[in-house]
Amino acid sequence: MAAPEQTILIIDFGSQVTQLIARRVRETGVYCEIVPFQSADEGFKRLNPKGVILSGSPASVHDDNAPLAPQAVFDAGIPVFGICYGQQVTAHQLGGQVEGGHHREFGRAEIIIHKDSPLFEDVWEQGKDYQVWMSHGDRVTKLPDGFEVIATSENAPLAVAVNEDRKYYTTQFHPEVVHTPDGGKILANFVHKICGLKGDWTMAAYKDRAIAKIREQVGDKRVICGLSGGVDSSVAAALIHEAVGDQLTCILVDHGLMRMNEAEDVVQMFRDNYNIPLVHVNAADMFIDALEGEADPETKRKTIGKLFIDVFEAEAKKLGGAEFLAQGTLYPDVIESVSFSGGPSVTIKSHHNVGGLPDRMNMQLVEPLRELFKDEVRALGRELGLPDSFIGRHPFPGPGLAIRCPGGITRDKLEILKKADAVYLDEIRKAGLYDEIWQAFAVLLPVQTVGVMGDGRTYEFVCALRAVTSVDGMTADFYPYDMAFLGKAATRIINEVQGINRVVYDVTSKPPGTIEWE
Repeated sequence: MAAPEQTILIIDFGSQVTQLIARRVRETGVYCEIVPFQSADEGFKRLNPKGVILSGSPASVHDDNAPLAPQAVFDAGIPVFGICYGQQVTAHQLGGQVEGGHHREFGRAEIIIHKDSPLFEDVWEQGKDYQVWMSHGDRVTKLPDGFEVIATSENAPLAVAVNEDRKYYTTQFHPEVVHTPDGGKILANFVHKICGLKGDWTMAAYKDRAIAKIREQVGDKRVICGLSGGVDSSVAAALIHEAVGDQLTCILVDHGLMRMNEAEDVVQMFRDNYNIPLVHVNAADMFIDALEGEADPETKRKTIGKLFIDVFEAEAKKLGGAEFLAQGTLYPDVIESVSFSGGPSVTIKSHHNVGGLPDRMNMQLVEPLRELFKDEVRALGRELGLPDSFIGRHPFPGPGLAIRCPGGITRDKLEILKKADAVYLDEIRKAGLYDEIWQAFAVLLPVQTVGVMGDGRTYEFVCALRAVTSVDGMTADFYPYDMAFLGKAATRIINEVQGINRVVYDVTSKPPGTIEWE
């Protein structure tokens, strides 16, 4: 799909938080794309951007074959914003000096603003200090001609350096992370005040553009979609159906690892409310038989992936085949597949999220969500009229209960977990917390403990509860339940789910740079 006319290019040098830069730019209503530095020349020519952002990196400009920006970026006469390594590579390529061996700076720091700049307009004031997030070893020690320092920190005397005439802006700190509280506003200043972009990239415009693209790609051919009931595949199906109508058929492979009543809910919504052709395949026995006793998580994934493709392919043949396969591929999947250290890959992005698409299936892919982040997919779903109760569903990665049940899989353990998970979610909804939490689920731990229930001893499983908050799924923190809620939820699970005699709460956080929370 062709990029909008007003676009920001982000060149990725391998930072674990490059995706957060894109999220902050998208939040301003401006479209952007990330390209790895290896293909930045092509991306620059293709997108014809109105501004460029250079990401951080674990590399040093002094490394052999150090990542560099295309010289065309600096020769194009457009604004450039270098972040951390982006500052260093800008200085290095434009005649400045970067040195290693200085005091490293990782974590929170205070910078002092010495001069006003459009970058700080209505955000930071001259003469005051502000919290930022640093993560660097090397630092710039000599600026290129035309640059001046406008902010410093204790360990970064060139914390912010700019060339206002050429509209080059560089920061040693990371404005994209939440630990720089005003960082999003600084990025907004760059795209709006410095690059002059309007911020008119909307989901309504994206929907119309995507529908036109789907019609152009598919023509009068048939499309099949592996529907999981998750937000991604559901929005993709609704969008494609709006574009080509009954040329689309959805296939829901129920592998027995979905949440309680989840398959039935999906079938009801798509058949009754949207009249989208849907084939529901109950393959639970096949999957659970194959997984019985399996403890290795990667073997579980691969087993589920292989069986899913086998079942999906068999059902597609019954329908007479199709020329196109629809997938709910999201932008983070695209970025990961062409990342700094990776190469192109094609995966079947359905509810299992594992395995490859066999050549024998001989279908072209339709991926209408591949430019969107998770929260943008939800916004598109609302634009398409999907109910908030469905759009707001917590993500539940492909292998489902198989990876929520560490250790060997058995039918009894899956049933225990399914019931505990249902009670947990019911309590969350009753407490009015569901929409405050990005993802919540129960995990049946592979340990049993001795307990006393009534007048007898028990030897049963431990259930762990997890809940995290997030905007985009790229960083997350545990949800701060009060003890009254945890006590009520744990009591219900222990009383109502035979096989569990203890409940614990997992307070793990998710650091930047990881995509999937499992």
